Amino acid sequence: MNRDLLENKRKKAASFDPNGPSHGKGRLFGLPFTFEESAIAILPVPWEVTVSYQHGTALGPEAILRASQQVDLYDPELQNAWKYGIYMLDISKEWMQRNNQLRPRALEIQRLREKGDIGMVQIDNALDSINQACRELENWVYAQSERLINHGKLVAVVGGEHSVSLGFMKALTNKYRNFGILQIDAHADLREAYEGFEYSHASVIYKALAIEEVSKIVQVGLRDYCLEEAERMSQSRERIVSFSDQAIRHRLYRGETWTAICDEIVEALPENVYITFDIDGLDPKLCPHTGTPVPGGFETEELFFLIRRIIDSGRRIIAFDLVEVAPGDNDWDGNVGARVLFRLANFLLKSNPEQAASFLP
Repeated sequence: MNRDLLENKRKKAASFDPNGPSHGKGRLFGLPFTFEESAIAILPVPWEVTVSYQHGTALGPEAILRASQQVDLYDPELQNAWKYGIYMLDISKEWMQRNNQLRPRALEIQRLREKGDIGMVQIDNALDSINQACRELENWVYAQSERLINHGKLVAVVGGEHSVSLGFMKALTNKYRNFGILQIDAHADLREAYEGFEYSHASVIYKALAIEEVSKIVQVGLRDYCLEEAERMSQSRERIVSFSDQAIRHRLYRGETWTAICDEIVEALPENVYITFDIDGLDPKLCPHTGTPVPGGFETEELFFLIRRIIDSGRRIIAFDLVEVAPGDNDWDGNVGARVLFRLANFLLKSNPEQAASFLP
């Protein structure tokens, strides 16, 4: 940051009360800082066209933003973390509008497939338009992410369904020639396509396998996946390492510690780590309205402990996404999502101290 921006940020920080109620005028976590003054830039992507069960994830970024006004800003692991600045860009009205136009068409495709009484031409025409829009969204996320990275920001994406992460992963390859993905998820997301959608939320990790710079994918918490995905894991020649929810629980029941299991997970990761955090990796009591909730899963602190072990190992968290938060009919899912986002952002700051320090007032 240049001297004038830094001085202006000092003045804002001096007059800001982190202990008081939020007066952020709609800014993430009620923080007073502008985009230019913030170390972390959050790109929201309101998209849920290919979700296959419950709807609402397109509203996830707005729900998180709204709930973030109630998040207390003290983090004992990174005191005064708020001073670095975490800024969410405006939620794209254009992509929300396109989502709202295409989502009913996707639902109609799903309905017609279930009925099985209509020719494939009608379905294929609708599929083509949706797949094309998904490709355009990927390109948009790529371009926006690349711009933010080149602006010197630490960057994260907030969805939306899980497919929104792909463009961001690809943008990171311009800066990092080798990185691993830590996938926290109830699902493997390794289907080549799902319901005809080439860019389905169920295919994002399959698509990530085509990124040469992604050297390893470490999946944690899987508990709902198909035979195709299981075979793809076993045939990956250890490029994919999976720690299923069942396997983790059985090890814990036999007396192993979560610390030991976490250290094994960390050992499987390369030096640079991208975290893709699907909220359904958590126990569904914490995310009941997510697109595809599954019994089982983690408490938030279990996963924060894992991420802490990554940082303590000397590995670097280069970026993250948080996806599949859906607000439902109350604020609970957004509330949990906002707190997960706050902790992930602080871990990103802690893992990149030199870059983050340039934004301290």
